[in-house]
Amino acid sequence: MHQNPNAPPINPLPPVVVALVMIIAGIEGFFSLGRAGLIGGPEAIGWRLTAIRDYGFSGDILRWMIKTGQVPPDQLVRFVTYPFVHFTFTQALFVVVFLLALGKTVGEVFRPWAVLLVFFASAIMGALAYGLLTQDPRALVGGFPAVYGLIGAFTFLLWVNLAAKGANKYRAFTLIGFLLFIQLVFGILFGGRNDWVADLAGFATGFLLSFIVSPGGWSHLLARLRKR
Repeated sequence: MHQNPNAPPINPLPPVVVALVMIIAGIEGFFSLGRAGLIGGPEAIGWRLTAIRDYGFSGDILRWMIKTGQVPPDQLVRFVTYPFVHFTFTQALFVVVFLLALGKTVGEVFRPWAVLLVFFASAIMGALAYGLLTQDPRALVGGFPAVYGLIGAFTFLLWVNLAAKGANKYRAFTLIGFLLFIQLVFGILFGGRNDWVADLAGFATGFLLSFIVSPGGWSHLLARLRKR
């Protein structure tokens, strides 16, 4: 076997995934440095809470917009800003880890615009589900609904691969089943939030959207429909 001596030791990450990770890590870095008192002065301690208030998604605001028919742009932007603000450093760290792992796999198959579409569409649909189905007054922040959308896209790739091999394609849903089970256990042990509704909606969005935005996805869908 011939090997390229100039090949990188690890496969490079898709640039769109690197960009998303850098935004999340950069924001979290500001919060952490501010809390440590290294930048921003005394007021920097409250940067995270201010960002959650100004950029987190609010179900109450969504219901107010529906009730009044008003759609202020500064409130609409919350649908796409909340994935970049997190309650804690640990939450942001887990989002980055999932984004790197799943974004690499999905980004090597999907075009960059498709990765972004899955990420933000999943975040938007997750927020809508959270606001309309839970009536939870607490803010929704963090990138998990968007990352669950990438899990949905990853599941789609596994599903197609297993179906092509004639294997049990429902094995592709093992990962999402495991993650939801872990959330259920943590919710029972430590008291859960309603974020799982947004996560599940994000997953469904990513999976279904993959039928359209993945290379050959629409053709694959039509082929399956014709077989029925």
